[in-house]
Amino acid sequence: MWEERIKIWYADHKGMSRDEAEMEYLKIAQDLDMYGVNYFAINNKKETDLYLGVTALGLNIYEKDNKLTPKTTFPWSEIKHISFDDKKFVIKFVDKSANNFIFFSPKGMNKLILDLCIGNHDLYMRRRKPDTMEVQQMKAQAKEEKLRRQIERNKLAREKQLREAAERERAAMEQRLLQYQEEVRLANEALRRSEETAELLAEKGRVAEEEASLLAQKAADAERENARLRLSNIRTEEEKVHLERKTREAEFLTARLVEESEKRAAEAERLKAELVAARLAEKQAKEKLLNFLSRTSTGSLPPLNSYQLVPDDPDPHIHRLSLEIEKERVEYLAKSKHLQQQLDELRCEFSVLRVEQPGATLDRLHEAQARAGDDKYSTLRRLKQGSTKTRLAFYEEL
Repeated sequence: MWEERIKIWYADHKGMSRDEAEMEYLKIAQDLDMYGVNYFAINNKKETDLYLGVTALGLNIYEKDNKLTPKTTFPWSEIKHISFDDKKFVIKFVDKSANNFIFFSPKGMNKLILDLCIGNHDLYMRRRKPDTMEVQQMKAQAKEEKLRRQIERNKLAREKQLREAAERERAAMEQRLLQYQEEVRLANEALRRSEETAELLAEKGRVAEEEASLLAQKAADAERENARLRLSNIRTEEEKVHLERKTREAEFLTARLVEESEKRAAEAERLKAELVAARLAEKQAKEKLLNFLSRTSTGSLPPLNSYQLVPDDPDPHIHRLSLEIEKERVEYLAKSKHLQQQLDELRCEFSVLRVEQPGATLDRLHEAQARAGDDKYSTLRRLKQGSTKTRLAFYEEL
């Protein structure tokens, strides 16, 4: 079920580059409480087991059973100097009246802790310094390059859409061509059958004419025989019977001749109508096919072996870039809202389907924090309240 859901959501982001996807992922991940935190087991002067969390914003102190919510924090802006001697780590604050922040860590971890602290502190201070002219130019060039790549991606996506539309149009045209060709074939087949039937009817007509001629001859012979007998005044019983039989035969043949003639006439009319309809259908089908082929050849429809693409965009200028930026911002806001709705739905489904595990301590802590209306940033703002001395004293009493 989740695999099918993920496939559908993955298709929603079709056309997004790998860099954009990673950035969108990090925008969501950075709001998690444990994102970007490197944890180290430490002890304070009271030998309490604690965790030191080295982050991009400062140093956090966690209790042993809760890596989610820090107990106190020391921002990089308050820290002046960092050093260690064997297992002892010493941090000096900008506030000279505050005591040193001292903790003890495993001997092999001090060098790693020092490197992480120095690196994060340097990056923190660098982000807050005004950019030099060279850096500003580099950022401007990077921004222009990003916009150029975005415009190029939009152009490629637009061309791809047009190409797909041309492919669909071509498939539809080919389908219509096959349909018209099939109509012409069926019309020709019907015309052929009608012509064969007309020939058969003509043959039957000739046979009927011969039969009618024969029947007429027999009727004439019977009539002559009847006249002859009447003239000879033959009155014998046998001759009367013979005369009556000949008369009935002549009447039967005459009636049969009339009936056959009527049937032949009706069949001839029906076949004539079918022949006319078949020729009309053939004419219409051929007209459709010729009209379709002429439209394709004159260019009113795209050719079957080509794609109609929009002309290349001119070189981007400032106004164009500003429009692209605004369009990208609006699209990003819409996508973010949609993505947030999807994540909320997913969280609700997880909460219903999840089986509680014995070691899900962090999940329970996160749920309690969410019920209290706290998040990562509100917790850090609350912990920064008060002076460095107050927070240091709180740490030493843990």
